[in-house]
Amino acid sequence: MTAPGDPAGGPDGPGGGAGTAGVGRAGGGGPRRDEAAELAAALGDTRWQPPRVTPLDRRLAVDRDSVERGLASLVLTVIELLRQLMERQALRRVDLGDLTEEQVERIGTTLMALEEQMTGLREYFGLTPEDLNLDLGPLGPLLPTD
Repeated sequence: MTAPGDPAGGPDGPGGGAGTAGVGRAGGGGPRRDEAAELAAALGDTRWQPPRVTPLDRRLAVDRDSVERGLASLVLTVIELLRQLMERQALRRVDLGDLTEEQVERIGTTLMALEEQMTGLREYFGLTPEDLNLDLGPLGPLLPTD
């Protein structure tokens, strides 16, 4: 508990009351509370400094080619995932026998054309099929590796 008149926020101090020490208000009240600094002081760590924030462009080496390749990789990953899902769904429908021969032929031709386009786009951007398979950590890879 702080003493009355204590700048840390006693009842008569700038905070205005118990539990509101230094908390900034919408009306432009007292100074902003630095909880991290207060915690460090309470733990006796006098060396603590707030982290330095640097502009994003100084933390990341961003060039047009890497951004373009990264974006292409992300978009092609989503397209490849959808292509594989469509292929699996088409195979299920063929196995169920609810498609005509003409529909089976059209689906097969469409999926082959899409796979050729994907291969061309991967080559254009210098990507391999493994580049499109995101690692989801404990969940494993995004795309099946069969």
